[in-house]
Amino acid sequence: MARSNTAPAQETNPPDFLAWHVANKGDKGFWTRIGAAWFHRDRKGLSLQLEVVPINGRIVLRPSLDDEKKEPGA
Repeated sequence: MARSNTAPAQETNPPDFLAWHVANKGDKGFWTRIGAAWFHRDRKGLSLQLEVVPINGRIVLRPSLDDEKKEPGA
């Protein structure tokens, strides 16, 4: 099958969710952004792109904030 020259949706569209690594240290949780997720066109699944993979803690997906979804200069 030939590869398409078009960019995947996640490279051109703002993410639907941000991926965070949450590490608990005592009573506090430390949140580090580690990636993003986009709905599939049929909205029956997600594509998850991680920049790093944590070895402990948990991964949390949270909706993107409106400010992060806006186009630059909008």
